[in-house]
Amino acid sequence: MTDVLASRSFRGPAAEDAVESVHNDLDSLWLDVPFVQDMDQMTFTTAVIESVSNIIQHAEPAGDEPVELGVDITVQPALLQARVSAFHAQPPFGPMEPAVPGEDSESGRGLALIEALVTTVTFERQESTNTWVLSRTSSQG
Repeated sequence: MTDVLASRSFRGPAAEDAVESVHNDLDSLWLDVPFVQDMDQMTFTTAVIESVSNIIQHAEPAGDEPVELGVDITVQPALLQARVSAFHAQPPFGPMEPAVPGEDSESGRGLALIEALVTTVTFERQESTNTWVLSRTSSQG
């Protein structure tokens, strides 16, 4: 059994002000778990914020309802994890692979950055929800 030492959740419209809300949640989260090393905090925060920004910029509604953003973050003794979801969204456009640096297109560069900052990234699609699960094994573990 793995204990969750701290967690934060956000759900709301996929709009620019969500970035600040999620960032504030992360700042608050780190105060609850001061043993998480600064480098882990910084890289994980960057990956989560990049994921949130990608949804805000690129997610398209699957129907009449606007896209909603959901972020569920947990800290376990040796693992940082975020489930970043786009509710009421079409499947992501294009390939789900990161772009090769130097390609002319910017598509996929956000995913490449996220994958460089965390240990694993997985993608799940269920009904009209896209979820990226970002996991980072923390250094103190």
